[in-house]
Amino acid sequence: MGLHLNVKKTNIMTTASIDRAQISIDNEVIECVQDFIFRGSKIDCNGENIHLVAKWLSSLEKKLEQHSEGSHLEFHVFISAEPAASPEGHNIPQGILENSIKITNEPPTGMHANLHKALDNFSQDTLEMCTRENEFKSILFALCYFHAVVAERRKFGPQGWNRLYPFNTGDLTISVNVLYNYLEASSKVPYDDLRYLFGEIMYGGHITDDWDRRLCKTYLEEFIKPEMLEGEFLLAPGFPLPGNIDYNGYHQYIDDALPAESPYLYGLHPNAEIGFLTQTSEKLFRTILELQPRNTSLGEGAGTTREEKVKALLDDIMEKLTDEFNIPELMAKVEERTPYIVVAFQECERMNLLTSEIRRSLRELDLGLKGELTMTSDMETLQNSIFLDTVPESWTRRAYPSMAGLCSWFADLLSRIKELETWTGDFMLPSVVWLAGFFNPQSFLTAIMQSMARKNEWPLDKMTLQCDVTKRNREDFTSPPREGAYVHGLFMEGARWDMQVNMNIEEWPLEG
Repeated sequence: MGLHLNVKKTNIMTTASIDRAQISIDNEVIECVQDFIFRGSKIDCNGENIHLVAKWLSSLEKKLEQHSEGSHLEFHVFISAEPAASPEGHNIPQGILENSIKITNEPPTGMHANLHKALDNFSQDTLEMCTRENEFKSILFALCYFHAVVAERRKFGPQGWNRLYPFNTGDLTISVNVLYNYLEASSKVPYDDLRYLFGEIMYGGHITDDWDRRLCKTYLEEFIKPEMLEGEFLLAPGFPLPGNIDYNGYHQYIDDALPAESPYLYGLHPNAEIGFLTQTSEKLFRTILELQPRNTSLGEGAGTTREEKVKALLDDIMEKLTDEFNIPELMAKVEERTPYIVVAFQECERMNLLTSEIRRSLRELDLGLKGELTMTSDMETLQNSIFLDTVPESWTRRAYPSMAGLCSWFADLLSRIKELETWTGDFMLPSVVWLAGFFNPQSFLTAIMQSMARKNEWPLDKMTLQCDVTKRNREDFTSPPREGAYVHGLFMEGARWDMQVNMNIEEWPLEG
């Protein structure tokens, strides 16, 4: 995989390929750049893998800066690159960015835009290239709809995909090429072969989770099957597969026939969009809050400055934060280190790391607000996080996964500390264990199997966990079970638990 630098001069094109292992560009191309600066040409650095030659970009920046004056009026440089996954991934030099006209291609949002975008990868010539026109057009449109579904489903979070996958238009175009080759070579439509290639190789090649793979295969089984050529075939409620029409007709059909945006278009329950819309609203309001002036009082007549509010929250957190666990003292109380006690020690150590970082950073910020220390960038970041009610990054790196705001996050932290204090008081397994309150819940589940394996002399590698849902509340339990453990704190998203029949059922409307 390499970057191609296309140097265009009227009808002449010079191309240099940069392989992944090649760090600096050939001198030949540098000379071409220098030559065309004065002769007047357009240089097109195309390809979404330009980030692979970051070191060469600095050479290009120096060359452009060196000849910024006196170059030909017709000299232009075009550079395309894929979006960086994080701020640290931005490797295009600042000098090039500051002197460039930036054009971004935002990904489409919603089924309507995604379906049009998928269809835009083809043309009327594409629709006419296969001798089996009816089958080719029907499956191609179904593939476009499938591509739009899998690409946009990620907005629903874990209800969409367990993990985020880089599905792209290349998956779609290659799938269509495979479709063309198979239809031309077969007397019958090989539906099973096509579904396998699309679901296991083209799109499935990105998928690493077994349940996501199963979901992808299910979509293909619903969208691509013999029934799609036998009459009205629905891709979604109220959206049948179009007939044999031309390219512009497909675009017009999407505008006219596609229902309004809703989870039904993705085969999801209508409650699925509650989390998405809530997250979008929170992001909008948080952006508005971040745009507020930072060096003024919080509001007209409020009389409280930004620093005063941060100082009040800082003092409140410092006052409520408990002391660290004394690990040596706790170890001295234990005669036998059972799997459960080992988990307790591990959780206490992780909690100490988190609380010590909270205490250190807040003390440092307090001195900075008092003027006794110079405010650093880390201290300003911490101050902004406290003011905006977000958990500081230095804390989240040492903490458990959470999407809560700072106030609710800290209240939850105190509850976790209290739970650990109760457990380490006598190191007796609690009657009901707050499984979600652990830094690493999996370690406790492993401890359950280890305890049973030691007690019954069973091979650990052949043991599995079984979970039974009881009809009692946590307050009803006064002692742990003889085998295993009672746990609470688990939540269900996308369904609900029926206490009468003891099974998952569909959730109520607006219950998400």
